[in-house]
Amino acid sequence: MTYDQFVASLDNPAPPSQASEVLVALWHDAKGEWQAAHEIAQSREGTRDYDRLHAYLHRVEGDNWNANYWYRRAGATMPAGTLKEEWTNLVKGWL
Repeated sequence: MTYDQFVASLDNPAPPSQASEVLVALWHDAKGEWQAAHEIAQSREGTRDYDRLHAYLHRVEGDNWNANYWYRRAGATMPAGTLKEEWTNLVKGWL
């Protein structure tokens, strides 16, 4: 699946069947379904990709203190760019 195909899937009622769980979470986030995305992030805490996803989601929520905690757990720092840029980079990185 390409980035463009993933973005096009946002018009569908369900995420792409071949998408990984972290991509499904980002799909839900893009659809405004933060809680569904957050449940996926919480499902495998302690796993780098899930902790990274968790960090991003708390940044979306506006809870930068909590986001920074999860970025540290994932071995990352909060990006200086926009949330849209971060979402795009995460999707491309996990495709």
